[in-house]
Amino acid sequence: MPLVEDSHPTGLQEPKTIAKTVNGTTAHHLESEKSSAVSNRHSSEDDLAVLALRNLIFDICGQNGGGHGGSAIGMAAIGVALYKYVMRYNPSNPDWFDRDRFVLSNGHTAMFLYALNHLTGFDNWTMDELKGYGSAKTNGYTTICHAHPEIEVPGVEVTTGPLGQGVANAVGLAIASKNLAARFNKPDFDVIQSRVYCMTGDGCLIEGVALEAIALAGHLQLDSLVLIYDNNQVTCDGPLDWINTEDINAKMRACGWTVLEVPDGSYDVQGIVLALRYANSLRGKPVFINIKTVIGLGTSVAGTAKAHHGVFDKESVAKSKLLAGMDPSVSHQIPENALSYFRERKTHGDRINQDWDALVARFTSTYPELAAQLEQRRKGDYGTRYHEILDSLDTADMSNLATREVNGLILEKMWPACPALCGGGADLVNSNKIYYAESDVFHPLTSYSGRYIRYGIREHAMAAISNGLAAYNPGTFLPITATFFMFYLYAAPGVRMGALSHLQTIHFATHDSFAEGQNGPTHQPVEVDSLYRAMPNLTYFRPCDAEETVAAWRHAMSARHSPTIVSLGRDPVGHVPNTSREKALKGAYVIWEDGNAQLTLASCGTNLHHAVKAAKSLGRDGIAVRLISCPSFDLFDKQDLEYRNSVFPIDGKPIISVEEYVATTWARYTTASIGMTSYGYSASNASNYNRFGLDAAGIERKVRKYLGELRGGNARMAGWKQL
Repeated sequence: MPLVEDSHPTGLQEPKTIAKTVNGTTAHHLESEKSSAVSNRHSSEDDLAVLALRNLIFDICGQNGGGHGGSAIGMAAIGVALYKYVMRYNPSNPDWFDRDRFVLSNGHTAMFLYALNHLTGFDNWTMDELKGYGSAKTNGYTTICHAHPEIEVPGVEVTTGPLGQGVANAVGLAIASKNLAARFNKPDFDVIQSRVYCMTGDGCLIEGVALEAIALAGHLQLDSLVLIYDNNQVTCDGPLDWINTEDINAKMRACGWTVLEVPDGSYDVQGIVLALRYANSLRGKPVFINIKTVIGLGTSVAGTAKAHHGVFDKESVAKSKLLAGMDPSVSHQIPENALSYFRERKTHGDRINQDWDALVARFTSTYPELAAQLEQRRKGDYGTRYHEILDSLDTADMSNLATREVNGLILEKMWPACPALCGGGADLVNSNKIYYAESDVFHPLTSYSGRYIRYGIREHAMAAISNGLAAYNPGTFLPITATFFMFYLYAAPGVRMGALSHLQTIHFATHDSFAEGQNGPTHQPVEVDSLYRAMPNLTYFRPCDAEETVAAWRHAMSARHSPTIVSLGRDPVGHVPNTSREKALKGAYVIWEDGNAQLTLASCGTNLHHAVKAAKSLGRDGIAVRLISCPSFDLFDKQDLEYRNSVFPIDGKPIISVEEYVATTWARYTTASIGMTSYGYSASNASNYNRFGLDAAGIERKVRKYLGELRGGNARMAGWKQL
């Protein structure tokens, strides 16, 4: 059907068209003027509500000199359709467990979400808070109206802003809802009905992470997910066709999605409602709704890149307010009839929340054991079995195993003990020794009740999807990921967003050293540790043996508001004396003390046993050495000064770090470092340690040279040195 010409560029228009599929055959083709679902009263109320939302967005955008208002203006009718007619949520209880989740992947349009939260009556989204958007925030002033949505604020499901990651978060949320429904729903007891709606713009759909997640969602047939495309054909720099001319509908169909289209997304609220409701009736595929809109609708820059951000012209804003019967000189006021229209959602939300509580009560009476499990998951209670497993684990017979092998054995015991554990790897779970049973795979051909997710070669999406799983409800899911440490560079943006969002996830990174061998420098991560050791609110933990791997697990399970990355080795390790799971939780500790020591060697992971051998050789030659294991600077930095100085003394004696990475973090505590200053080499494990002087002989040689240069002087006064 042809699009209706916009004869009212600044305001009301009677809707003339409605949603249709573009799957090749028409499965849903209705005209709004013939549909009994749309009356003149509805149309008038909807149009006034859209105007009220747009005018509030104009005020928010103009109050402090600008913001990303263009798409928010264009998406107003979509917002009304979602928040008034379609989504299940309770403004009085933003954390209601079975609410529908809304993800604003194009997070720069944050004022769209903020305005809707205010209009529908979220208690924390007051007008005073809205006035804080774009504020300079001087003199300690704070507001929940950040430039991008942040998860800590009730009414915001996930932190978004880096384009595309919100799409992957939404896939994680959808996996969570499908899994819980498969585990707990029974006939007549649909205790899990939560659906996921994700708003996306052109930019998100171009990002690789979104495409990774979209492909996986189609493969998994996630029919609890609806992706809503704000199709305004404009990017920050200019028209979309400057950079992208693909057939997005064909791409989405090829990825296994049902595709619907709404030609008039600027005005036709009921057309959008019918498309959304139809999407919710479909089964077996996620749904992509392509909604045509105009960025900056009704302004002098409508339909152009200039509408993307900035202040809108006063004349257009005034016309919009006059159309709503408002005084153009008045701002931040909502017409009473429009406010009542939206605030009805508070009463509606309370009612459906209470209905759900009653359903859960009946479910508890009928299925008490299953209900108890659901309640435990809702509370984020991991139980006590995992504690018992980790505390009682005997590592004596694992002392020489590669840490990746140890990690796999621990996971095999932990998986049945902690139902919250879920996730998988990016096609390298065999290398990571990740345990799972075929019957436990999350897939429609197996069961959606499975917890193991085959992510495929999608590292970025894997990390971002894990964030969505973790964000569904704190502690209900404890996601794990796995790949080579080198490829956590691909996953890094997702890992960072998890850390920024205070989400508990566990990342297992194997092949973290030269033990990768013949695959060469493309696979040898000499610098990746520096990124993760610098990342706030993330624990990087590099265990040297089985005892320290247990410590890594103990920390990761207890870190309820931050992710952990466990850096694992490929090959068996040599003997390291006096390791301790308790002491390792302090981040660094002395494994060999000598009161007559002339120097200290500090190391971790796969290089520590080489340092131990070097220390023994030096000792036989009369050079006494202290030895330190330092699996986690993140944990060590939190210890008190007295403890830190006891491990790394500041008495001027040499303290030398040994690690097959570029030495960055070590310089805070050591006087010299033996490490990498270049990329690796395609050669065997032993050959590389010898080539770069990181085996026992190379360490000893560099230590002797350093001691000779110091000539007994104060090593700290001499300054840090690369050996």
